[in-house]
Amino acid sequence: MTIEKKSPDLLLFIVVVILTAIGICMVFSSSYVMAYKWYGDSYFFLKKQVLYAIIGLVIFFLAASIDYHCYKKLVLPILILSIILLIMVFVPGIGRSAGGARRWLKIGFFSFQPSEIAKFALILYMAESLTRKHSEEIKTFIKGILPSLIIVMVIFLLILKEPDFSTSLIILGISFIMLFIGGTRIIQLFTLGIAAIPVGILILLKEDYRKVRLLSFLDPWRDPLDSGFHIIQSLLALGSGGISGIGLGESRQKYFYLPDQHTDFIFSIIGEELGFIGTLIVIALFILILWRGFRIAINSVDQFGTLLAAGITAMIAFQSIVNIGVVTKMIPTTGLTLPFISFGGSSLIVTMFCVGILLNISRYRIKEQGVQ
Repeated sequence: MTIEKKSPDLLLFIVVVILTAIGICMVFSSSYVMAYKWYGDSYFFLKKQVLYAIIGLVIFFLAASIDYHCYKKLVLPILILSIILLIMVFVPGIGRSAGGARRWLKIGFFSFQPSEIAKFALILYMAESLTRKHSEEIKTFIKGILPSLIIVMVIFLLILKEPDFSTSLIILGISFIMLFIGGTRIIQLFTLGIAAIPVGILILLKEDYRKVRLLSFLDPWRDPLDSGFHIIQSLLALGSGGISGIGLGESRQKYFYLPDQHTDFIFSIIGEELGFIGTLIVIALFILILWRGFRIAINSVDQFGTLLAAGITAMIAFQSIVNIGVVTKMIPTTGLTLPFISFGGSSLIVTMFCVGILLNISRYRIKEQGVQ
């Protein structure tokens, strides 16, 4: 088998650039009122997001130019580092608390979410681990699935402890997809899924705020000024936009009605300002990423590339589905950013890095014999 290099997936690159550009525009549109009131600078969040995008693009191009096989040697250091960072979140003076959760590390003037790094570390570990094992070994529980499950549960529990229920669910979703593609028996995955249901219900009902969110999801108008406020304001924003929207920059919900309008609920502002058409365009762009990502996974020259591409694509897909599902009241409210679009450096930079790896995987193909 002869492997040759070709041009990276141009369509994937274009889609990522378009989504990032949409994100910069919408971060400014949704935040300039709040930025002026809080910081006296309407461009406060815009300048930060542009900086994050520039850093992300630099890392994106670097990742796209580095042979993805190099990461095999870094699996253990990256995994250990990610777990250490997740533990450091709980150290006073280093871990930063906001909104009742400890999800950030603050080092000097820079703060970031270790859970974003942990997602990539898990994808990389599972891709390398499942590639290293024989096909028959993967189908056994002790040698095949158990080592991966232990790492998954360590990361899952640390993120859940922050608490960050949505990201911990993303971790499980990514793991399930990668185990399936890696060759794990369907009956094993089905058994694990069934066993996880009562555990999930217990976790959901253990904390009062999660029960409140579940009840507000079922009937947000029962408590419109408290637990149901987020989702009601989100639906009002989406409904106000109609088919074509009320115009870019014209949102009324950003005037301190809709909370987290530049982060978790930015899709609502897109719906209000750009309408149903705008939201469909954004969804279509994410579907294109899903298509190109799994196409790259299918056409990869080796199993490691297939699993790495599938894990990265699944991460972006799950996160997009959960975010859009929350703001449209399809699933209970939970805090999760929309990839490439929501304000935030950790999510944007790590996601750009991961897509850069995806582009690098797309550059390799098996050369057809006899073709000059």
